Amino acid sequence: MIFPEMKRKVLVIGAGPAGATAAYLLSKDINIEVTLIEKSSAIGGMAQSFELFEQIVDVGPHRFFSTDTRVNKLWLEIVEKKYKMVNRKTRIFYKNKFFDYPLKPFDALLKLGILTTIQCVISYIYARIFPHAAIHTFEGWVSNRFGKKLYSIFFKSYTEKLWGIPCSELNAEFAQQRIKKFSLGEAIISAFKLSKKKHKTLVDEFAYPIGGSGYPYTKMVEKSIQNGSIFLKNTFATQISIKQNIQVTFQNGETKTFHHLISSMPITDFLKIHIHTPQNVLKAATSLVFRNTIILYVKIKQKNIFQDQWLYIQDESIKTGRITNFNNWIPEIVQKSEGTILAMEYWCFESDEIWKMNEHDLLHIATKDLIHCGFIQKQEDITDFKKYNIPKCYPVYSHDYKPHLHIIIEYLNTLPNLQLIGRYGSFKYNNQDHSILMGILASENILKNENHNLWNINTDYEYQESSRISETGLVEE
Repeated sequence: MIFPEMKRKVLVIGAGPAGATAAYLLSKDINIEVTLIEKSSAIGGMAQSFELFEQIVDVGPHRFFSTDTRVNKLWLEIVEKKYKMVNRKTRIFYKNKFFDYPLKPFDALLKLGILTTIQCVISYIYARIFPHAAIHTFEGWVSNRFGKKLYSIFFKSYTEKLWGIPCSELNAEFAQQRIKKFSLGEAIISAFKLSKKKHKTLVDEFAYPIGGSGYPYTKMVEKSIQNGSIFLKNTFATQISIKQNIQVTFQNGETKTFHHLISSMPITDFLKIHIHTPQNVLKAATSLVFRNTIILYVKIKQKNIFQDQWLYIQDESIKTGRITNFNNWIPEIVQKSEGTILAMEYWCFESDEIWKMNEHDLLHIATKDLIHCGFIQKQEDITDFKKYNIPKCYPVYSHDYKPHLHIIIEYLNTLPNLQLIGRYGSFKYNNQDHSILMGILASENILKNENHNLWNINTDYEYQESSRISETGLVEE
């Protein structure tokens, strides 16, 4: 619907990568009045940065990489030259050993041992001859790509920690998006450099803002305000009504009318507060489940604990699933801080005991994990700590989620001038670049009256133009 001859009022919910992008681009048009609201006091969503223990940290590890020219141009427009290229080093930690990923045959042979390596190769050959029948599950899909033995060593534990369900109940879509066509065979070819093709998820280098991963989104919001946008922190909608127009009631009881609504709040929460949502759609929404994250930041006396930006912990006896080491990003975020800040991630549902656990009890678990890994000797090696809870941050791709999401999408498509974006809003396991693209396309749907179907944007979308960010700027490919 087009509203000529009047200033169109647009409400953007959520100041994460998707929402901040949409608000910034819309704010450039003098005929658009943008209101951006954020439930928390921070900008950047899961990609935010903040100061802690005298240095800058992110909410876990966040690398920016895209080959989409639209996304890269916008990122550079905002960040300008205030970034550095980081040589990526992220490994798997398994049985107190570090394993390169992608797998390198000699590295694996040395660390797994000859017997286990032979078992992995035989298991892979068996999978090629007798593939797993349940290819719609994560377990079946990955087992067919790597063999059951290698799947059990390098994929199963981490994945079940993250999603909270057995890999046999997890939809293969997660593996298809993140692993794509990568397999043990491709790993061997890559290791021996028989192919120049680089797997998208295994890039060696990525761009990182000097101010932390949240810097671009803070700048977007700042520029939006300079352009006349209204930005309200600690503000959220309690009721939404979409018919001929869009009416939104906020937590202070005030109700306002808008012409367009772009929402990056969790899709399940949106359906609950939209007063016209039919019962069958609300019922379908109960089958969409989000996973929560708890991060315990610990400051440790020692430096040079490990070389990686982050580690994937493939050990069932260790509760944390991923550990980020902020000393290994860029010197600018470490500043003059002594020691090392690690971010230890624990994933859970709201009903799990750990979600309500206090800082000291969680520190007890984290200390055991770090000692088990060999990264510290005793609790006294930890000089400070801070707990950070992030609700509803991972959409769980259970084996039967798609039919329920289809019912929801069909209904949402009937609501005029509404767009749901971002990881939360679209129920997609987005990276930063996917959410930025959603924000770009959502703004174009309003500014240019385009008809981009945002539900089609996914982590395996194809690019019309291809480029990458280098130390000197944009490089066309």
